[in-house]
Amino acid sequence: MERKNSDPTEKGTVGVNERNASDSTSSTSLDITPAPDNAKTNTGIEHFAQHHAPDLEDPEVQALPSVERDVFGNEEGAELHYKTCEWWHTGILMLAENVSLGVLALPQALAILGIVPGLLCIFFLGITATYTGWIIGEFKIAHPSVQSFADCGQLVFGPIGREVFAVGQVLVLVFIMGAHVLSFAIAMNAMTDHGACTIIFSVVGMIVCFVLGLPRTLKNISYLSIFSCLSIIVAVLVAMIAIGIQKPDMGNILIVRPDVPLVKGLVPVMNIILAFAGHVGFFSFQAELKNPRDFQKALVFEQTIAVTFYMLISAVIYYYAGPLVASPALGSASPLVRKIAFGIALPTIIVAGVVNGSVACKYIYLRIWAGTNVVHQNSWKSLGSWYGICGVAWILSWVLAEAIPNFNLLLGLIAALFGSWFSCMWSSSWALSSGSGGKGFSCENNWHPVSWIAEETDDN
Repeated sequence: MERKNSDPTEKGTVGVNERNASDSTSSTSLDITPAPDNAKTNTGIEHFAQHHAPDLEDPEVQALPSVERDVFGNEEGAELHYKTCEWWHTGILMLAENVSLGVLALPQALAILGIVPGLLCIFFLGITATYTGWIIGEFKIAHPSVQSFADCGQLVFGPIGREVFAVGQVLVLVFIMGAHVLSFAIAMNAMTDHGACTIIFSVVGMIVCFVLGLPRTLKNISYLSIFSCLSIIVAVLVAMIAIGIQKPDMGNILIVRPDVPLVKGLVPVMNIILAFAGHVGFFSFQAELKNPRDFQKALVFEQTIAVTFYMLISAVIYYYAGPLVASPALGSASPLVRKIAFGIALPTIIVAGVVNGSVACKYIYLRIWAGTNVVHQNSWKSLGSWYGICGVAWILSWVLAEAIPNFNLLLGLIAALFGSWFSCMWSSSWALSSGSGGKGFSCENNWHPVSWIAEETDDN
């Protein structure tokens, strides 16, 4: 007796061949051959199309091709394309985000800790930051739907984890934005000999950052980042050369400072961590790459420059300025040089804040319009909501800058609250179940919270 199944959607029709039975218990048997590799994928696509939204817990949805789960989806025919960055665009963005305010506090970190412990902290924390950044890149390759740490929290800890990480990343970014608004006011005060009220300068800084942060794609922001990188390098070099010529307290350094109180010693360590705390934006940067696998190339480019620059600048300025080196370090130069250096540094003070602001606003923007095509449009709805989010974020950053007007304390507070979260703790946690090439994070390898806590679960 022959058995035929005329319904092509019913399970079991894939790879079913009829044959005469030799089994004594049945006159007819079915030879079920292995389904092709794409069978599960096709089933998942049908399921996704029927329900209009992916369920990350559903194995069929997890089996979807990467393009189906990419955070920006298929941008063909869209009015606005986000995935347009080459690796060097991303490398410049990462440099602008990291090599900015952080370097200005590092010479004082050496003065508090001693030159040897300080340089060792910079070097090893830089290596740690490179490793954890690499892990972020691998995680993103395995999970194209991830655009932020909040998305990681969703994958690992569920809805509660998503909200905790969302609050943490938005807060740290808004705090950093506030630090840049405050730095703008400090720079203007130094350049004009307090020619106007500090509040006026901070408002001007907030408005400038808001306007420059209006482009929605990071590729456009990356062109501003070129000026940011050049300005901080030139400004710090000018200050370093001037301090080296003036020699305010040359050679009065300590190899190791003894009996440093715990609280006093933690502040410079937190500032060093903050100098490498750009990880909070790494998922966003990688999400807008044409080829996400180019992220590691951009990471090595950025970290090599950052670690070398940090160690060189902090050691030279500390050697010539001595234990009373200022934070920001530009304050250790003479009044004239300080004005020149702050003027040159204005682009990085502004643009580095713009980069962090764009990451914060982009997360909120994408979350508000999740499941729609609004973010790819140039409509009043899409543009108006983006401008509104940017405006609210920069106003909040200005409030923080006015509430905490001490630059060093503000940086220390940011690093203590959130810096190690994103640059060390959670980034390295993803590695506990990692394999090579992102495979350790693959859903096919059953990566989930249990394997994160203990060990990778065996495939079923």
